[in-house]
Amino acid sequence: MITTSFAGLGIEEPLLSRLAEYGITEPSPVQVESIPAALNGRDVLAQSQTGTGKTLAYLLPLLQKVDTAEKGLQGLVLAPTQELAMQIYREAEKYGEPLGVSVQALIGGASMKRQLERLKQHPQIVVGTPGRIREILALRKLKLHTVRTVVVDEVDQMFQLGGTADVEHILRGTLRERQLMFLSATINEEIRNLAGREMTEPVEVGIEPEQRTAKSLEHIYFMTEERDKIDMLRRIIRHYDPARTIVFINHTDNIAEVEAKMNYVGLSAGALYGDADKTVRAAMLRRFREGKIRVLVASDIAARGLDIEELELVVNLDPPPDTEHYVHRVGRTGRMGRKGLAISIISPKEEFIIRKFSRELGIAISAREMYAGQVLEPGASASGPGKAVRGTGRASGSAGQGAARPSSAKQGAKRLPARQAAEGRADISGIPTGGAKRSGSGTVKGDGRVKAAGGRKNDRNQDRKNKGAPRWLKDKQNKG
Repeated sequence: MITTSFAGLGIEEPLLSRLAEYGITEPSPVQVESIPAALNGRDVLAQSQTGTGKTLAYLLPLLQKVDTAEKGLQGLVLAPTQELAMQIYREAEKYGEPLGVSVQALIGGASMKRQLERLKQHPQIVVGTPGRIREILALRKLKLHTVRTVVVDEVDQMFQLGGTADVEHILRGTLRERQLMFLSATINEEIRNLAGREMTEPVEVGIEPEQRTAKSLEHIYFMTEERDKIDMLRRIIRHYDPARTIVFINHTDNIAEVEAKMNYVGLSAGALYGDADKTVRAAMLRRFREGKIRVLVASDIAARGLDIEELELVVNLDPPPDTEHYVHRVGRTGRMGRKGLAISIISPKEEFIIRKFSRELGIAISAREMYAGQVLEPGASASGPGKAVRGTGRASGSAGQGAARPSSAKQGAKRLPARQAAEGRADISGIPTGGAKRSGSGTVKGDGRVKAAGGRKNDRNQDRKNKGAPRWLKDKQNKG
């Protein structure tokens, strides 16, 4: 019989009270399997889909086993990115406080001097990135011979980011009898080889390995031309109206453009990418968590381990490079049994990628179309029963009267400006998207300038329309 309480797994007060304070009363499957083994000192190799509570699966036993009377370093947690390390650090502080456990973060990009000063307070648990910890080891300011437990979170990402050598170097500095825990949503042959070299008879935890994305997550995609992707993004966010959205792109060169255009249409946006300064990244994440920005445009650095409360929507503006990236991107929503929506915006030539993800992951990724502010199944009339899809993408009966789909692309293009005006939405046709478009009686060129039949009058109208455009756009138009 599976134990369904933390007390039954061996977790003691005051951790039980702290869990209850945050509304966590029942352990997840990966916690049920991992916590008893971890408390018994066994090595653990755990694979579980993202968003299933892996962090608490190792943090709770790690914190409970700390001897607070001993002021040496007893536990070490390694994470591949600064953002994930800081998230784990906050969780360790939150749950370690009632126990009197001292925790310190050691991450790259932060002040080395300040971190070295804090190390003099003898933290019992250190959470950090492998590169920074190896730097401090080289300075002989950190000793690992007292460490009893080492945790490596998101191990597969550690391999992809080239941090494996640092991890192995760190492990060589610890005692052979220390406990080792590897956790990730995906475990490949390289990870198994590392576990074979470093672990002793590990307990393997595999929670629904065939179900790599959360069951509470809905997957859909919209197909549009490449030049229209950003406008489709705007329409999607307006339609579903989530409090927070993460938008993933493949190339950091495009982040500033997407961020600027989202801000231009009134959707407060910020950017998160690996080359940004650590303090800038931390501030941006804080603003996103606090609801001060609504759209976070991110590279894949934000796809690993980040837990944003009440994140309802994840959008792939570019298709992920592979299934593993898809799993981790969409895993930012639909966490711990909550409902979530993952949307991919693709061009016709990218549709095969979505079919590949659907086939390899064994999930349904359904096609949808948007017309007159409504989400429809392909080929469906907006007035047809059970075809209009709203909110979470589920069928919601009749969508209203007289909302038939346009019979041609030309007809749809004629109706678009009137619909935008009726909805009171911003028009981003004046922002360059890499191709020419029709706009009323004039032509919008690739550089965003309007060559209108009305001459100066239309030029003045366009200038007035673009009054609030970002500075980079105004400069571009003036040069034109």
